[in-house]
Amino acid sequence: MKMNKSSILSYLSSVIILAGFSCVEKPASSEKQADNFSISKKNKPKEDAPKDMVWIPGGEFIMGTDEENAYAAERPAVNLKVDGFWMDVHEVTNREFAEFVEATGYVTVAERKPEWEELKKQLPPGTPKPDDSVLVPGSMVFSPPPYAVPLQDISLWWKWVDGASWKHPEGPESNLEGRENHPVVHIAFEDAEAYAKWAGKRLPTEIEWEFAARGGMNGKRFAWGDELTPNGQFLANTFQGVFPHDNTGNDGFVGTSPVKTFAPNSFGLYDMIGNVWELTSDWYDALKYARIAGQAPKLDAGMNPCYNPDNPYAMERVIKGGSFLCAENYCVNYRPSARQGHAYDSGTSNVGFRLVKDAKDQNISMK
Repeated sequence: MKMNKSSILSYLSSVIILAGFSCVEKPASSEKQADNFSISKKNKPKEDAPKDMVWIPGGEFIMGTDEENAYAAERPAVNLKVDGFWMDVHEVTNREFAEFVEATGYVTVAERKPEWEELKKQLPPGTPKPDDSVLVPGSMVFSPPPYAVPLQDISLWWKWVDGASWKHPEGPESNLEGRENHPVVHIAFEDAEAYAKWAGKRLPTEIEWEFAARGGMNGKRFAWGDELTPNGQFLANTFQGVFPHDNTGNDGFVGTSPVKTFAPNSFGLYDMIGNVWELTSDWYDALKYARIAGQAPKLDAGMNPCYNPDNPYAMERVIKGGSFLCAENYCVNYRPSARQGHAYDSGTSNVGFRLVKDAKDQNISMK
């Protein structure tokens, strides 16, 4: 059967963009880890806090998890150290990104015509080039089906939409009215880096991100404790109901929510869990923690810095935190240790970012 333009580009995009979104089975709780989180004794820098940023003091912590039923890429737990840094209190918003675009004239990846020479680098050798009419600007949008569907086929709820971008999250007919304070989405890695350079900041490493998300706690399944909704309280924007077709919106939202809607963690950071996945600067390696622990060989210097056995041609960056699409019956990624790979040259309607900044004065005050 001949594929039309939409189906061809949707296929190519799903292979490249969404191969990392492969979780189906819900990981279950198991034993807690020892709580040996230690915060650096160094106080915050003498400099004034940058606008809308808080100081994350750094220290030692357990990264990843030893839960038997967690996803394999999160295991084993490893002891790591991280230096202090400033971090945005919330995800970069549509309003903030619009200011960047207004000041620079920047055009995001989703707004540009896809380049076949770049696309084919992440596809099996011999994949035929589609007709040029297929290669049009757009992005992948969550499009829930009206009824229950098999959870093994992500193409049943992810669709390529011509004209979808940060300005038009669901496609050309959509806009940002009323969503100025929602996190910006449909952002590729180079878009986030361009914004970071303009803002004088950088993307966090995966280690920095997880340390900050844990908020001074180890051994907890969620960023706030061991219960998803303690005393019935929703602490993050996630998916309630049966994924992907029946989102009850019990937390007040069926899509993204305004930043700072839910309570911050002990570091003063909002939405480190849920709302949108957040980009980090690290290449995705499914065996990263096993390599750190000496349980897997290190990647050779000349090898692809990304390793994803489910997507061998991938060039992916790590995303953290889960999103409004994480549900109890599918992809329980609203946990600090959760991690996935995301194509570096693409965005989706559930991926955004926040930034960090190094202290100007590295001789931190001890007063």
